[in-house]
Amino acid sequence: QGTTCEYTNRDCKMVASAKAAVPTVSDQAAAMQLSQCAKNLATSLAELRTASQKAHEACGPMEIDSALNTVQTLRNELQDAKMAAVDGQLKPLPGETLEKCAQDLGSTSKAVGSSMAQLLTCAAQGNEHYTGVAARETAQALKTLAQAARGVSASTTDPMAAHAMLDSARDVMEGSAMLIQEAKQALVAPGDAESQQRLAQVAKAVSHSLNNCVNCLPGQKDVDVALKSIGESSKKLLVDSLPPSSKSFQEAQSELNQAAADLNQSAGEVVHATRGQSGELAAASGKFSDDFDEFLDAGIEMAGQAQTKEDQIQVIGNLKNISMASSKLLLAAKSLSVDPGAPNAKNLLAAAARAVTESINQLITLCTQQAPGQKECDNALRELETVKGMLDNPNEPVSDLSYFDCIEGVMENSKVLGESMAGISQNAKTGDLLVFGECVGVASKALCGLTEAAAQAAYLVGISDPNSQAGHQGLVDPIQFARANQAIQMACQNLVDPASSPSQVLSAATIVAKHTSALCNACRIASSKTANPVAKRHFVQSAKEVANSTANLVKTIKALDGDFSDDNRNKCRIATAPLIEAVENLTAFASNPEFVSIPAQISMEGSRAQEPILISAKTMLESSALLIKTARSLAINPKDPPTWSVLAGHSHTVSDSIKSLITSIRDKAPGQRECDYSIDGINRCIRDIEQASLAAVSQNLATRDDISVEALQEQLTSVVQEIGHLIDPIATAARGEAAQLGHKVTQLASYFEPLILAAVGVASKMLDHQQQMTVLDQTKTLAESALQMLYAAKEGGGNPKASHTHDAITEAAQLMKEAVDDIMVTLNEAASEVGMVGGMVDAIAEAMSKLDEGTPPDPKGTFVDYQTTVVKYSKAIAVTAQEMMTKSVTNPEELGGLASQMTNDYGHLALQGRMAAVTAEPEEIGFQIRTRVQDLGHGCIFLVQKAGALQICPTDSYTKRELIECARAVTEKVSLVLSALQAGNKGTQACITAASAVSGIIADLDTTIMFATAGTLNAENNESFADHRENILKTAKALVEDTKLLVSGAASSQDKLAQAAQSSAATITQLAEVVKLGAASLGSDDPETQVVLINAIKDVAKALSDLIGATKGAASKPADDPSMYQLKGAAKVMVTNVTSLLKTVKAVEDEATRGTRALEATIECIKQELTVFQSKEIPEKTSSPEESIRMTKGITMATAKAVAAGNSCRQEDVIATANLSRKAVADMLTACKQASYHPDVSEDVRARALQFGTECTLGYLDLLEHVLLILQKPTPELKHPLAAFSKRVAGAVTELIQTAEAMKGTEWVDPEDPTVIAETELLGAAASIEAAAKKLEQLKPRAKPKQADETLDFEEQILEAAKSIAAATSALVKSASAAQRELVAQGKVGAIPANAADDGQWSQGLISAARMVAAATSNLCEAANASVQGHASEEKLISSAKQVAASTAQLLVACKVKADQDSEAMRRLQAAGNAVKRASDNLVRAAQKAAFRKADDDDVVVKTKFVGGIAQIIAAQEEMLKKERELEEARKKLAQIRQQQYKFLPTELREDEG
Repeated sequence: QGTTCEYTNRDCKMVASAKAAVPTVSDQAAAMQLSQCAKNLATSLAELRTASQKAHEACGPMEIDSALNTVQTLRNELQDAKMAAVDGQLKPLPGETLEKCAQDLGSTSKAVGSSMAQLLTCAAQGNEHYTGVAARETAQALKTLAQAARGVSASTTDPMAAHAMLDSARDVMEGSAMLIQEAKQALVAPGDAESQQRLAQVAKAVSHSLNNCVNCLPGQKDVDVALKSIGESSKKLLVDSLPPSSKSFQEAQSELNQAAADLNQSAGEVVHATRGQSGELAAASGKFSDDFDEFLDAGIEMAGQAQTKEDQIQVIGNLKNISMASSKLLLAAKSLSVDPGAPNAKNLLAAAARAVTESINQLITLCTQQAPGQKECDNALRELETVKGMLDNPNEPVSDLSYFDCIEGVMENSKVLGESMAGISQNAKTGDLLVFGECVGVASKALCGLTEAAAQAAYLVGISDPNSQAGHQGLVDPIQFARANQAIQMACQNLVDPASSPSQVLSAATIVAKHTSALCNACRIASSKTANPVAKRHFVQSAKEVANSTANLVKTIKALDGDFSDDNRNKCRIATAPLIEAVENLTAFASNPEFVSIPAQISMEGSRAQEPILISAKTMLESSALLIKTARSLAINPKDPPTWSVLAGHSHTVSDSIKSLITSIRDKAPGQRECDYSIDGINRCIRDIEQASLAAVSQNLATRDDISVEALQEQLTSVVQEIGHLIDPIATAARGEAAQLGHKVTQLASYFEPLILAAVGVASKMLDHQQQMTVLDQTKTLAESALQMLYAAKEGGGNPKASHTHDAITEAAQLMKEAVDDIMVTLNEAASEVGMVGGMVDAIAEAMSKLDEGTPPDPKGTFVDYQTTVVKYSKAIAVTAQEMMTKSVTNPEELGGLASQMTNDYGHLALQGRMAAVTAEPEEIGFQIRTRVQDLGHGCIFLVQKAGALQICPTDSYTKRELIECARAVTEKVSLVLSALQAGNKGTQACITAASAVSGIIADLDTTIMFATAGTLNAENNESFADHRENILKTAKALVEDTKLLVSGAASSQDKLAQAAQSSAATITQLAEVVKLGAASLGSDDPETQVVLINAIKDVAKALSDLIGATKGAASKPADDPSMYQLKGAAKVMVTNVTSLLKTVKAVEDEATRGTRALEATIECIKQELTVFQSKEIPEKTSSPEESIRMTKGITMATAKAVAAGNSCRQEDVIATANLSRKAVADMLTACKQASYHPDVSEDVRARALQFGTECTLGYLDLLEHVLLILQKPTPELKHPLAAFSKRVAGAVTELIQTAEAMKGTEWVDPEDPTVIAETELLGAAASIEAAAKKLEQLKPRAKPKQADETLDFEEQILEAAKSIAAATSALVKSASAAQRELVAQGKVGAIPANAADDGQWSQGLISAARMVAAATSNLCEAANASVQGHASEEKLISSAKQVAASTAQLLVACKVKADQDSEAMRRLQAAGNAVKRASDNLVRAAQKAAFRKADDDDVVVKTKFVGGIAQIIAAQEEMLKKERELEEARKKLAQIRQQQYKFLPTELREDEG
């Protein structure tokens, strides 16, 4: 399974790379093939991952045995190889060379050490699952080690070395087998001290044989010999008294100088040799140890010259430092030669060489007595020699500096160098040699700083070239661990050194604290990042060990600080041992190759870009060395003019080279050139898309025939997705990773050409012009937002200090994300319409792969929060699956939208499910949640695919059956996800279920209130309220008990909490039922009291819902957590509401008090509503300001009712007021809050709305409380202030309405405006008539016996049309009366017509015209009705519809006569009227067609008998003549009516018609 994980992670990267490459492949067929293969691989990987997890669950315990078998087999194989080697038969395998195998062995030895450290940790913790994983990893690493050891033995020419290598490797295998065996035993008795000790011993033995194995590598032995030799030589320093010197001081001094130069040179050779063959290192290390020996003798000779004991001790101390630095140099060289690819190994080696130089310089400074300034010059030259190596091949980071830090470093150091060079020449002239020496020292430091900055800048320039491969950040930084390890060891040495002073002890303690805290922090980050569970645990465990041993050490340091006694020093020394061991173990573990960074690969182009910087830096170093040499001779002989001119020449070269260095670094700023290229490229693409848009506007966009629309959509989708993936990396690079900027920007620009091609192609295939323009516009928007992003990125340049650019970068990234989202929505809609679901399947597969990959972000909430959202999305998926089942039968074309919805929901579910799995306790449950969410993903993919297939072929019954099967499977898998969550937190899951049940009860009670208000809530049989009272009281008391259990359940176990939640849900269900029966028994003649009673139980249910929510939030939290206070508050409200219910139940039959009681309950309820309103919670949905204004009407009515009730003091008035108030205030507060949180509402308008909503409620509460006071003591004095209270409410309502008006802005219309209503209604009527017309066109005529059911759909349409027109006419009447009032106000029409008879039908102006429309509509309704019942003909329907159209036209004419032509109202009414007219015409046409067809198709039964036949003809002719006469009469009648009406027409209209 480990291998599977490793491969799946690697293959996921491969899938991502393949997808990223698809848009850039120009060959269509190859691109399609690659895209398809990537998708198939992603799907297979998801399945493989699921299967391997299941396999792992099944085979976990057998892993240790399997690892043990592997190791034992390896041991036997090595034994066989040894036999072959003895016989001279061992041959290297194909491709094996000595160098390659030696490197493999070196790097694998680290992996073996690291996985063994994991094995020990897991076995010590007694965790069988992870010990198995660690054992398997150890066996894998040992396999590689055995192969490498065999390869080295087969390739080496020395038979002894070959035998030694195979023997040591076999020892490693034997030791490892024992270690795994011991680990297995330790699992049986975790925590057993004896087995732990045995484990540690075996581990030490393995580690020892591992070192022996590495030491058998060629070249390693020689380095070990050199190290041993240095150790032996250094023993000379441990003698108590040194022999007196036999040489003169001058002799000793010159010998020491010579030996120092030799040793420094040998150190350089060692560094150089690590890059060559293994033999070179052997020779170099041998020479180094010889030179060290000579140097040590010269140093001891010099120490013998010392005058005082103190001086002697100092010299010996310095020699010890040099000995230590030399050993470290050889160790660094050894480890680099073993594993040249190890991260930063070269830098560590360079640092070790510098440490040797520095320690030599310290000794020389101390020992030699030259003319002042000479030794400073020598030291400087040695330092420059050492740093020169940095510029040889800068393909690794030299430091942590960013590019911009490098520029700053160069600037600062160049300034310091300029000043110190001036000081050198100045002081050489004046002969002030002490200051001269200081200036040389400062110049040397500045040159080292310049070199370091230049080397780092060159490295960054190299890797930022787009052709180079950028390195990847590892899990941990082994260098940081190695540095910390070194610093902590040095500090611990200083701590226990008897010579250290109190201040040194404190500074050492500070260093220890600083580095250990950094290590712990690094462990914390690494454990959160890694997906490897064993490593995760190990990092945490190691951090704990380091922290604990540091804490113990700090205690002893405090004691030492108080009293510097030997006893305390000893305690301190003992305390350092566990810390050093813990840090060493951690460093060994962190060096695992799995965690290290991948170094960057610098391309040829990158190397060329580095050259100007490197050449300038090298010139600077060389000329500086010459300058210092010249200055050195001038210090002794300042009167030598030719030397002065040489010095000036060197000085000039140095300053020139620094100038060119600064220019080179500035010019090569990473990413700038690439940004410019990319900006040009995207600008070209924008021009192309503009050309395409112009072509589309003029309808001549050439269609692409070489490729299908599906392929184009696929291409466009994949390009847009890849662009979306790059937004965040570019933003991050632009803010602070200059080296990555060029790569990312170039990658982004490369996608825009394929983007434009695909977008124009897709648009060219679209038939709908609007859709074409949408795609092109959105593509252009994306290109423009990318352009803005590039400008912002170029400006930011990856400089973390340029914070003024960061906002612009963030904003550009946001805009770009929005553009990507818009285009993806358009594409998905277009794809789902034609059944293409590839994009959705990809999206689900991607969400599934994210469930496992990498490290989840730090959880922001608790398991309960994630559990709640996962439940929400799971249920949404189940609902969508059910809907898909239904739609597959009724209308398959809607499946695309549902599939898209499911895809989105699954995306959210996977995200939240991952976090739920992380936060779940124990880990097994998390694992289960993850696998079940993944299973659900597979189910969703199958369902979405079937939905696509069914859309393409909607009649295929086989696909329908499959879709229904898939939908059932999805529903089943949802229930499995929910059960996994339930196992995670049984109690909180029960709370979620209970809350859902209670919300159902609340909805049910709302329905009951509606029945009661309508007066239809009756008892089943003649029972009285008394029959139910006891039952209600008993159930309410049971509920109080459940509440107590619920509150205490939050602090106790999940089981108890689950029990309490289930019990309270059951009790509230029962209580609601008995209260409903009680309310019904009161009889429907007293609806208000029924409503009071049901409101009381509804309050209890609401309070219980809040309480369950609060309990869920507070579960397993500490007592002082804020959620606990919320829980207490919710419990208090619950008790109040239950008490209120009990009081109401007692008062229901008492007519004298029930009104008062209802009012008290309402006041309490309003206070609770106000608390919710004032909370900071954002409402789930928003509403329009109209809604808010409409709801204030209820408050106005309720206020009037309350004042009336206060004056009358009748109980029934008070009850009615109480019921009305409750609803009015609740509705107003909800509407007000929802409207104020609308996204378009500004912050200050929102604050005002919330303020006036509160004020209005408070004013209303005061009014109700005053009414309550009057009820208790009805006196005229108390009734008097009622008006003032109501005024206060009215004032607040006015303010609230004004605020709502302010929310509306200019886009809104007044919903009460009659013209707006008329317009809306007329448009509605038009739509209905259109629909009826279409339906009528499709109809076949009825068969002879007219049956209503066959044409029901059509009839329904007719009735709808009729209803809409009826609604339209009522609005028209209102509109007409409003217009009439306006005309009266303007004086255009008299208020009372002078001559009513003259005006005829216009006597009341517009209103009579509107009434005509109403009359016509009622005719249409009758005709429609008759037509539905089969009594009337299509002709009747036609004439009615014509009448509607005619009267609407007359109304519009009437409006034109008097009204203002340009008014907005007129224009809107005109348009709406035209729509009705057009629709009526369509209806007429359709009905005529139907009538015509009917005439064709009517069956005439012809009689066959002759006489009968003739009789039939005569009857038909008679009917025809009769009809002709009737038609003539009807025509005359119509003409008369029209003539009569025309007499009454106003003159304006006659002219108009004329």
